Amino acid sequence: MFIDTANIYVKSGNGGNGAVSFRREKYVPKGGPDGGDAGRGGDVIFEADSDIRTLMDFRYKRKYVAENGEDGGTNNCHGRDGSSLIIKIPKGTLVKDAESQRIIADLTEDGQKVIVARGGRGGRGNTRFKNSTRQAPNFAEPGQEGEEMNIGLELKLLADVGLIGFPNVGK
Repeated sequence: MFIDTANIYVKSGNGGNGAVSFRREKYVPKGGPDGGDAGRGGDVIFEADSDIRTLMDFRYKRKYVAENGEDGGTNNCHGRDGSSLIIKIPKGTLVKDAESQRIIADLTEDGQKVIVARGGRGGRGNTRFKNSTRQAPNFAEPGQEGEEMNIGLELKLLADVGLIGFPNVGK
């Protein structure tokens, strides 16, 4: 079976939350803040691949979600960034926003990539908010939500063979 259109849902990863933590050691009674920043969420990327011929894979799996960023940790440990989700599509595919029908990209070259949904930014830990008047901040920044959208994929193919002649002559 040949499928030349598909509608899918994509969501990039959310950013992690910054950490609220304070330095605690035996001989340091008021060590100050040491909450680390969080990691970014993963992006959703479409990549053109010449080995794939149809959009058949998108008929059964219609929801694609990238990895979230990890939360920040104690001792100024930064959270790990979420890994990006790379979705391979056939060469010559038109990527559209399903709601507005706006064309996002036309992937015609092998290996061509386009970022469709960017991951959310990671939150900052309480170390980032300390200053001379607020030496022990008791809060951190939450991570941002990732982008989500419905995508329409449309495969454009050129014929390998063309028949030329007058109509109704038995081509």
